[in-house]
Amino acid sequence: MQRKFITNLFFLLLVNVIVKPFWIFGIDRVVQNRVGAEEYGFYYALFSFSILLNIFLDFGITNYNNRNIAKHGHMLQRYFSSIVVLKFLLGVVYLIITLIAAFVLEYDLRSVKLLMLLCFNQFLLSFLLYLRSNVAGLQLFKRDSFLSVFDRLTMIIICGYFLWLSTGQHFSIELFAFAQTAAYFISCIAALIILKGRIGRLKLKIDLPLLTLILKQSMPFALLVLLMSFYYRVDSVMIERILPDGNFQTGIYAQAYRLLDASTMIGFLFAGLLLPMFSRMIELKENTTPLIKLSFNLIIVPSFLLFIICYYFGYEIMEILYQENVLASTEVLVLLMGTFIAVASTYIFGTFLTANGSIKQLNKIALIGLGINLILNSILIPLNGPFGAAQATLVTQIFVILAQIILVKKLLKWQINWIYIVRLAGFIILLSLTSHLFNQVNNTWIIRALGIVLFGIFYALLLRIIEPNAILRILRNKEQH
Repeated sequence: MQRKFITNLFFLLLVNVIVKPFWIFGIDRVVQNRVGAEEYGFYYALFSFSILLNIFLDFGITNYNNRNIAKHGHMLQRYFSSIVVLKFLLGVVYLIITLIAAFVLEYDLRSVKLLMLLCFNQFLLSFLLYLRSNVAGLQLFKRDSFLSVFDRLTMIIICGYFLWLSTGQHFSIELFAFAQTAAYFISCIAALIILKGRIGRLKLKIDLPLLTLILKQSMPFALLVLLMSFYYRVDSVMIERILPDGNFQTGIYAQAYRLLDASTMIGFLFAGLLLPMFSRMIELKENTTPLIKLSFNLIIVPSFLLFIICYYFGYEIMEILYQENVLASTEVLVLLMGTFIAVASTYIFGTFLTANGSIKQLNKIALIGLGINLILNSILIPLNGPFGAAQATLVTQIFVILAQIILVKKLLKWQINWIYIVRLAGFIILLSLTSHLFNQVNNTWIIRALGIVLFGIFYALLLRIIEPNAILRILRNKEQH
């Protein structure tokens, strides 16, 4: 199973590293520079708001389905038709609830119109993720890798045309949202084509006993997604609602958050591969500790390197990316990239706990995390603006990952591995000292950053945080599953 993880991870990273960074920095960033911080902040706050309640689109069905199909692939044909009908019904419920919330918060007419379009996009994305959960659950990882970038690739083509080729078209934030609608719709069609041979002839029907069972079993997943959506996305909504110049300040926050979004792509890819693998291994009562250790080692090194680079060269990076508000967004960026170390780790430990069915414990952690986040945001945003929201996010994510690690340690009865802890601490200390020294060198920041990265890789190999020989041994072994 470790071999399957590594080979598919490399392929998944390859296609995503080619496409998604270009989407984030070549399209999404250009859109913000084109329309301005205030207009993009208007969009970004509504986009975050559309995510807060999207649990009503899914109710934990996608996570439940991923685990279930990984264990019982033959059940796909029975489940598919009923879940599709349920997804459409949940889409209507989501739209109504979000619309009511928008009126309670007194959004104006333009905001409501854009919010409804973003809600429809969320529905299409949710449906696409459900379709992908079937592809991944069937262990069709390379096809899932294709689907993981197909929507972004389609958006690049559509937005690229309007941004660079269409001289007579004024680019608006609404046009940006419509481009996403088209891309998600086309991607759903592609996913259905991939699954066509597995689901047979599609007959839409409602199997009430089956749906009742699915909703009952997925309810804990639904609560978990709801809580996580709030403490991941409520910050930008609160900035827009609390501060007098909320749209402008949200735009500043979005500039910094874009790099965190780009970075978490790595963790999200890990989780997408690990969830069905962990589920399968737990079902077969296999030892999951080697896979947890391997995946954590592979993600902790680049996450700490990213933080160090942004800590020392955040201003230079933001100056290249944006035309305005560079200093303000740099201060936010440094804290958010510190957050990424914790967030990346949750994609390993949280995914294992999800596969293990430890949803009740995860919900308790998420509920406490949400409470911490709301309280800190309420206090820090009025005092420090977007920087205060970043402070709240950092504290929340540190709490969440520490709680998850403690829970996994308890479940797997791990003994504290002091040798590994010393090696990891040594890596962090050596890299921090080296980065400080490199920052004193009289050279271009890109050369200094490259030197830090190379030394970071060297330290990871020297201290055996990453062991190429072990990875090669896994790749040479014949697949057992």
